Amino acid sequence: MKFHETDIQDARLINLNPFTDDRGWFARAFCKNEFEAAGILEDFVQTNHSHCFARGTLRGLHYQVPPYAESKLIRCTNGAIFDVVVDLRALSPTFGRWLGFELTAANRNMVFCPAGCAHGYQALTDGAEVIYQASAFYSSEHERQVRYDDPKLGIDWPIQKPILSPKDAATPLLTDDFQGVTL
Repeated sequence: MKFHETDIQDARLINLNPFTDDRGWFARAFCKNEFEAAGILEDFVQTNHSHCFARGTLRGLHYQVPPYAESKLIRCTNGAIFDVVVDLRALSPTFGRWLGFELTAANRNMVFCPAGCAHGYQALTDGAEVIYQASAFYSSEHERQVRYDDPKLGIDWPIQKPILSPKDAATPLLTDDFQGVTL
């Protein structure tokens, strides 16, 4: 795997290193030793798999607060998505910044989203599937959301009229006194 620094502290774009022969290809999608060598010291405890029926489906922006703050390792296994990481960590030098990555089944890239960052994605194709590992168990009491179209963030989503869950559609905007997540 190749780990690439990004403009958000601790977030990484990760390229798989496939071994190809006449049968197809094989690649490690996770190796604790390689992740630790890249400075990512996470113990993933849960793997989630989602399927988006339609292009434009948007899931997010979600995160959890301590003691269930979670890092995520995200990969698109069918179709394509626009994956977004928003730094909400109060003490981070990149607080308030967002990055978007096109993850596809064809490019096999992954994104590491550190704890304290909100995460979301939009399906760019019908039938997009995403698998992501989380470093903490889901806790509804500790789950938080940021509105996908909050003007304070200015995220440039590729599809302007997203398909949202009722919960994501009802997410309020960030308040002026929002100081970020303390880990």
